[in-house]
Amino acid sequence: MTIETERLCMRRYTAGDAGIMTPILSDPVTMKFWPQPFTEEEARTWVLRNLPLYEQDGYGRYLVTRRSDGAIIGDCGIIHRLRDERSEHDLGYIIHHPCQGNGYATEAARALLRHAFEDLELPHVSANMAHDNERSRHVAEKIGMRLVREFFNERNRGIRTFLYTIDRNEWSSGQVIG
Repeated sequence: MTIETERLCMRRYTAGDAGIMTPILSDPVTMKFWPQPFTEEEARTWVLRNLPLYEQDGYGRYLVTRRSDGAIIGDCGIIHRLRDERSEHDLGYIIHHPCQGNGYATEAARALLRHAFEDLELPHVSANMAHDNERSRHVAEKIGMRLVREFFNERNRGIRTFLYTIDRNEWSSGQVIG
């Protein structure tokens, strides 16, 4: 399964992709808002843990390539998780730092929302990011998400984190910008 936009192709990972994301996920600039850059093994685990999610949930994280040249530029997707005993469909996007600032994260996130609400019929989608990750916050706001709360994220060094959300009714009513 692939999701295509004007400039991007997002596809499910395969077992053969296990090492492919290491250069991106281990880069300290790209991963500066994460607890730490990934090791090679952590990058492999990141990719491989999505394989059963595709069957179990019908979605997961995806490899992002640029259509013009096939270059691998990042990772994005939606995963199901429990946060504070609430079910969430968590949207995430990681674009390698040399490719940031070109609108790729917004383009990918917008396509994932469309997929989540039109194809998967999910009731809502959330995104969380470090309070000082202005680019990530901008993407969330640009695709119509709203800030619903702040919390201290135990999974990310206990730092102050913003939680954004949008539900299917908001999205379909045209509140998404652009």
